Amino acid sequence: MKLTTFRAVAAITLAWLIAAATPAAAQDPLPSWNNGASKQAITAFVGRVTKPGTPDFVPEPQRIATFDNDGTLWVEQPLYTQFEFAIDRVKLQSAAHPEWKNTEPFASLLDGNVGHALANGEDSLVQVLAATHAGMTTESFERIAREWLKTKRDARFKRPYSTLVYQPMLELLNYLRANGFKTFIVSGGGVEFMRAYAEEAYGIPPEQVIGSSGRLKYQLRGDVPELLKLPAVDVVNDKEGKVLSIQKVIGRRPIAAFGNSDGDLQMLEWTAAGKGARLALLVHHDDEAREWAYDRGSKIGGLDKALDVATAKKWVVVSMKNDWNAILPKQ
Repeated sequence: MKLTTFRAVAAITLAWLIAAATPAAAQDPLPSWNNGASKQAITAFVGRVTKPGTPDFVPEPQRIATFDNDGTLWVEQPLYTQFEFAIDRVKLQSAAHPEWKNTEPFASLLDGNVGHALANGEDSLVQVLAATHAGMTTESFERIAREWLKTKRDARFKRPYSTLVYQPMLELLNYLRANGFKTFIVSGGGVEFMRAYAEEAYGIPPEQVIGSSGRLKYQLRGDVPELLKLPAVDVVNDKEGKVLSIQKVIGRRPIAAFGNSDGDLQMLEWTAAGKGARLALLVHHDDEAREWAYDRGSKIGGLDKALDVATAKKWVVVSMKNDWNAILPKQ
C-alpha cells in the first residue's frame, strides 16, 4: 500500500472512530427549533439545573416539568379535540336520546350549529361532555376514545387526531427526560380522554396526566369490580385549579412550566415564583399558514393577560412562525 493511500485510509478510519465515540448529547436535541432566543433559553436553563456543584443545580427528583395539553402539545383549533369527540358521541347516541332534538345545546349540535350550541360558553361544554362521556366504564371509555383518535381525521390537515401533535414539543419532552426531568401533563382537558393517548403520543404515562374529571362510581357487575363514569363533574382543572392539582397530585413545585393561554397563567406564575433557576414558557400561535394564528379575544386558547405578564416578567414566548421550522411530525 502506498504511503498516501495508507494516510487516507487512516484519516477516514480516525474520523469514523471520532464520530462513533461522539456522545448523543453532542447532537442537536431540538432540531425542529430554529437557533434563536427561545431555543437558547431552553438549553441554557437545562444546562444550569443539571450541572452539579453549581448554585442552580437541581437534583433529579426535583426536576419537575408541567405541560398544558391543548394548544401546547397539540392542535386545539378550530375546536378542542375532546369537544370534536363529544360532538361525534352526541350524533352516535342521539337515537337513544330523542329529547336531545329539542334540548340545547344538543339540538344545535345535531343541526351542525356548533356556534349556537356554545352560546353559553363553558356551561354548554361541560353539559355536553358530561352527557356523552358517562354511562360506561373507564375501560370502555378509554377503548372508544383511543379508537376515535386513531381513525377520526381532522378537516384541515387530513390526519388522525392522534398525530396532530407538535414535533418541536415532542423533542422538548424527550430532551427534558434525557436530562433527568419528570414530565407531567396538567391540562383542562378530561383526564380519562388524555390518558387514552398520552403515553403513546408523548411518552407520558397515565399517572403523570392531571386533568379535569367526572365523578366515578365503584360497583360490582356480578363479581367483577368496575368503575362507572357518571354524568357529573368532579374537578375542573383550569387556571388556579391547575396549581391546586399540582400540589395535591405531585407535591412539588415545578421548575419548568409550559402553556399557551390565559388558562395556564397561574401555573406559570406558581412555577416562576419558586427559588433558583426557573423556566416559564408560552407557545404563541402566530403561524396562520402552517397552523393557526390567534391570541387576544380567541374563545379557544385565548392569550391575553398571560401574554402581557410574560412580556413584563420576561418569560419565554415561543413564536411558532419564527422559532419552529416544523409544526407536525412527518407522516
